[in-house]
Amino acid sequence: MDGESSSYNKVENVYVSHVEDAVTFWGQSFNRIQEISKISESLATACPTMSPVFGIPNLDKVYGGMFSADKCWYRCKLQQVVNDEQCAVTYIDYGNSETLNRTSIVELPEDLQMPPVAQKFRLWGIQLHTSSDIEQGLQFLSKLIADQEISVLKKTVYKDGTIVVQVLHDDLDIGEEVVRKGFAEKCKLLSPQLNSQETREVVANHEKSRFLWPVKIAERLPMREPKTLPLLNRAFSEQKASDQQGNNFQAARISPEINGLKIDQRCLDENKLLKDENKQLRDEKESLMQKLRKLEMHLQKMHLDMKKARELSEKTIHGLEVNLKTAAGSRLKVLTTKINGLRTLRCDNECISVAEDLLEAVKVVTANPLSAPLTLNNLEDNWKEYHLAQEMIQGCNDVVDLDLLIDKRNKIQKTLSSSIDDFIVEVEQLPLDERLTKLEMLKHSLKIIYGTSVGCEDSDSVFQEFYEWKQARLMTFNTLRNDTNSSLGVIGTWFSDVQKLFDLAPTESLVSSDNVECIDSIIEKVDTNVSKELEVSLKEPNQKEQEIIKNTYNSVVKLINEEICLIEAVSSKYLSSFEFKNNIEQWINTNPNVDDLMAVKKTIKGLKGQLRWKLLESGNMEESDDYNETTHKELKYEIEALRTKIFYEIQREQEEYVQLSTLVQKLFPELPLMYSDAGILNHMCSGGLLSSSMERILFDAEPMKELSNKRPLLCTEIQDKKILLKGYSVGADTEEQVIVRAAEFHKAWRLQKEESGIMELLYLFFCKSDPVVYLMVPFYAGKSLGTVQTLNPLNSYEIVKVMSGVAQGMQTLHAANIIIGSLHENNMFVINREKGIIGDLDFTRDAEQRSSATMVCFPLWTAPEVKAGRTVSAATDVYTYGMTLLWLCIGTKDIPTNPDGTPDLNRIDVDPKAKSLLSRLLCCDDRMEAKQIQTHDYFLIAEVDNTTDADNTVLPEEEEAFDENVPADFA
Repeated sequence: MDGESSSYNKVENVYVSHVEDAVTFWGQSFNRIQEISKISESLATACPTMSPVFGIPNLDKVYGGMFSADKCWYRCKLQQVVNDEQCAVTYIDYGNSETLNRTSIVELPEDLQMPPVAQKFRLWGIQLHTSSDIEQGLQFLSKLIADQEISVLKKTVYKDGTIVVQVLHDDLDIGEEVVRKGFAEKCKLLSPQLNSQETREVVANHEKSRFLWPVKIAERLPMREPKTLPLLNRAFSEQKASDQQGNNFQAARISPEINGLKIDQRCLDENKLLKDENKQLRDEKESLMQKLRKLEMHLQKMHLDMKKARELSEKTIHGLEVNLKTAAGSRLKVLTTKINGLRTLRCDNECISVAEDLLEAVKVVTANPLSAPLTLNNLEDNWKEYHLAQEMIQGCNDVVDLDLLIDKRNKIQKTLSSSIDDFIVEVEQLPLDERLTKLEMLKHSLKIIYGTSVGCEDSDSVFQEFYEWKQARLMTFNTLRNDTNSSLGVIGTWFSDVQKLFDLAPTESLVSSDNVECIDSIIEKVDTNVSKELEVSLKEPNQKEQEIIKNTYNSVVKLINEEICLIEAVSSKYLSSFEFKNNIEQWINTNPNVDDLMAVKKTIKGLKGQLRWKLLESGNMEESDDYNETTHKELKYEIEALRTKIFYEIQREQEEYVQLSTLVQKLFPELPLMYSDAGILNHMCSGGLLSSSMERILFDAEPMKELSNKRPLLCTEIQDKKILLKGYSVGADTEEQVIVRAAEFHKAWRLQKEESGIMELLYLFFCKSDPVVYLMVPFYAGKSLGTVQTLNPLNSYEIVKVMSGVAQGMQTLHAANIIIGSLHENNMFVINREKGIIGDLDFTRDAEQRSSATMVCFPLWTAPEVKAGRTVSAATDVYTYGMTLLWLCIGTKDIPTNPDGTPDLNRIDVDPKAKSLLSRLLCCDDRMEAKQIQTHDYFLIAEVDNTTDADNTVLPEEEEAFDENVPADFA
């Protein structure tokens, strides 16, 4: 008993984890709170592997229960078996309860059979009030102590382990607060003869009878960190009410046994009335005391307010007295500050500088603007006649009419040349560059101040209104300035006179003391005038004035733009006229011809004949019985030399074609008709790609069936560069289409060349014996994207660089209105692991046909709209590009898809910037355009780890060996 009682009357800190009713709660000792996390980890590991409870459970054993709210495991004890499938449990580390299926209750190992972390507490000296609302009482106690740290003073312990405590929290006795709110009442002393142990036993028996309550289902889960669960269901409240009735019944039954006295009913009634009156008086007293406290607080507040008001008044009076002593000095100091500010404004001339820059701009654009040269109209007329004559020559098909048209054109040409001379002389006397520079600088400076301009109509009326406003503003400033100067002169004279008044020299004073008294009015006038001038000088223009300034600015910008356009037009006409004059001078007395081109063609034809003879001789020598290896080798050298000469002459032929094409476009459109056998028109239509001199026999090419089984594919070497000859079968109906498509692709490459992001096309020529067209392109051995990823995958830095180049290529083709339709891993090439380009296309097919072929080989790469049967478009290429980028980012992993067929990016782990870009590329609607791709943040990575695993690095020898044996589909 001594050891037990020694633990009483000690204060302990407890964290409230669950409130059961208005007088009962569960708490976790702060000494054991750290065990919660360890127990949770152990339960999460052990419970999934343990067997469920079968048969008759042990009510004294600790089990593991899966809480229904969060599906996590917690320690619990079984209170009762509800039915064959369910049991009522209490979570011993928190205190809340619920009903669980047997499948959610498992056995626990011995190391988790430790005592509960949570303990059940009951407020000391009080019991539930019979007529109180149990649910409201529970909520009230929850608001006071739930999920909070409290201090408890242990009083006694019931036999079931419930600890009776006195609770202090925030300087409140929680039991007293519960009683004061009417949710509980003080316990009645049964008898002085009952010692504390007997009392404990009696109450414990009562508590024990209450233990088998119907199961309470918590609406909140037990937390892994201490949390309370205040919200209980209606069944719990009804059970508490029934428990309270049991308490009253038991107290009524025990009381006669203890007292053994017969109490007179009338005395009891009188006693009850006295108690009620006493309670009413206590309530009235409490109400009056509260009113008294409020009045005292109000009086204290009023006292403090009066004290503050008195202090403020005294401070104000003191300040006035101090200011009165220095009034003259303070006023002159303020006036001096204003005068200094006005002096600064006048020095900077800011008082009249509102829209001053705009006034200067009006003077610039209205005073001596440049006008069109007088010879410009005549020159324009001559140019129109000249272009019309050229168009007539270009559309002529009769040689006889052609001569007449050429003579007419030549006469117009001489007239045009003369007008060009006059125009050039006049323009060279105009200060075009200086004027253009001045106007552009003026426009830029005005835009910084006034922002973007809008259109306007009548500039003259706008400028007139602006001049009138500026004039009126200037007059106002002059008036204010004169008034200020006058008042400053008066105060200066006053100070001079006062100086004489205070001179103590023995001379007669010339100044009356009355003049000193007028200083206040003088200072007031000076202050007023200076303040007005400062106010007007610093005042922002009002809405009407701002409208005048805005209209004037728009008109000025309009005139500037018109003059700039005129200067640019005159300059452009000057440059084109000067170029025409320089080009036409060498052809004034002569006409161009194709003699040089035909001479080159003749040379090529002769060399081809020698080559055929040498090839025939080489073939006969190989079949001869008297084969001589040395002689055959010398013959091969001669054949190689002939091929080199032919390729050199073909290059010369191309140069001649380029010169003639330039002459046709600029000066002599009659050349294709005059020299139809020269093939100038075919060369121009193909953009210089088509060559009539190229033949299959010129190439010592080897078939490469391992790279493609679709079409003839030959590999050869020209001038130390490997090239591919790609053969396509054509018919009479597709031959022209192949030339047009290849020419469009080639023209797109020529605009940017190496920066275009697409493969260069070298030559296009037709086989003379078979219906086959050959396309000559560079051979990027083993550099297709699919091959590179198989051999040595790109790292993240290289992916960004390569796919940036591919995006540039796609932008180039889309700008030329070319839909790819066959963008995949085998039609993209990696150059030095730093740049990506798009390969050539199958020019015998249109975009729809290329897309259909690609959809068979690369179904995942096909856009949803194409699968739905819609036509291919630029957006289709963008989607295929996005799929290629996704494939590079995740490798060979499976790609989860959405119901619409697009990849489900939320289930794919990729770089956030890459995911952001992919979400814009692989969507069904609002897909990015090719020109927008390279501006995305994904391509703005400044530093990316460019290191790769040494084990995955391929040596140059290995890569070269790989190049010759890896098949690839070349579109």
